[in-house]
This record gives sequence, C-alpha cells and structure tokens, in this order.
Amino acid sequence: MNEQILNRLATELEQRKTSTSDNSYAASLYKRGTDTILQKVGEEAIETIIAVKSGVKKDIVNETADLWFHTLVMLADQGLGPQDVLTELERRFGMSGHDEKASRTK
Repeated sequence: MNEQILNRLATELEQRKTSTSDNSYAASLYKRGTDTILQKVGEEAIETIIAVKSGVKKDIVNETADLWFHTLVMLADQGLGPQDVLTELERRFGMSGHDEKASRTK
C-alpha cells in the first residue's frame, strides 16, 4: 500500500507538469523551474530537521511528508520517479554502507 501511494502521487505529479499553475501548486513549481523546486526541497529538509529537534512526532511526520512531496516533484522534474530510488535502495539492501559508497563510480 505505501509504495502504491508513492507511485500514485508520482503519476499525479507527472500529470501536473502540463496543468495550469492556477489550478495546481505542483504545476506552479514546475513553471518556476528547477531552482525553485530545489529551494523548496532544501527548505523542507531544514524544517524536518527542526521538527526532529523539537521532538514533536506530529510535526516530524508533517514535515517529512512535505519533504517527500517536494522530493517527488524534484524527481519528476528530472524525469525520474520513486521507482528509480526504490530500485537503487533494493540494490543496496544487505550491502555495507561503506562498501556501497566505495562501489560508486565517480
């Protein structure tokens, strides 16, 4: 179910690329461009960190949801989706983090 919601949201975000920005927050982000999208990802990452430092679980969940949403917008902007990230995580599963990082091509 949880992977399905990521895929459903990714499909919706892909469709929003061609929507008018008057009707869609995501469409307005796409219209403003990659730099705006990246700024939002950064802002949401900082807000997530602040929420974790506050220790309020509801705030942590809400800010993480915002971060994931904006990250999905970023992925779609780059022609990628959650399945690309999930496939990479699956590849890494059971591998030492040190070994995985050392195996990346530069």
